[in-house]
Amino acid sequence: MSEPLKDKQPTHYHPDDFYQQVLTSFKDKDYTEEEIEQKQAAWQRFEEPMKKSVVNDFPTYFYAGFWIRFWAFLIDMLCITAITKILLDVGFRALNLSMSPELFSVYGLLSISIYLAYFTLLTKLNRGQTIGKMIFGIRVIGLNEEELSWQTVLVREVACRFALQANPFLYVGYLPTAFTKRKQHAGDYLTDTSVVTLNMIKAFNKQVQV
Repeated sequence: MSEPLKDKQPTHYHPDDFYQQVLTSFKDKDYTEEEIEQKQAAWQRFEEPMKKSVVNDFPTYFYAGFWIRFWAFLIDMLCITAITKILLDVGFRALNLSMSPELFSVYGLLSISIYLAYFTLLTKLNRGQTIGKMIFGIRVIGLNEEELSWQTVLVREVACRFALQANPFLYVGYLPTAFTKRKQHAGDYLTDTSVVTLNMIKAFNKQVQV
């Protein structure tokens, strides 16, 4: 008669056993103790979460608050209205075309194109400043970029602003500007940007006589 099979006990491995096996595999490949320590130090960073390096890390009071950005925006809207009337209204009236305010009408699409082009081109080509921002001495800056990239500007000034025009309820995304540390609205969070007050930077750099 065959002997009864003995119950096989499940094998449990302690985590330290696994780590020891890994270290043993290094020794099997003829790594010296010094080389093992070097690799441990070099690879330790992979155990930690990736951290974004902040290029432009200004003090909190350098960032432009809600109201100064609001007034700069109103100036920009006056400029956009004037440009739209000159480029569109005159021609549409001369040709007796409908100037429907609907977003997806011909007039609406051309108007939104002027609106988006104004913010996009000035922000990128004028180093983060529209006319309104120039008047109030503020500038868009990238927190992780020395200069604003086209990708950042297109997301911030085209995608985000178009979403606001399509759904005005999204304007609530501007409210965090009033109380967040870096005075960022929803679009700023998406693109790692904010707006700073230039006089603060000039004063810090001793370029303004107090």
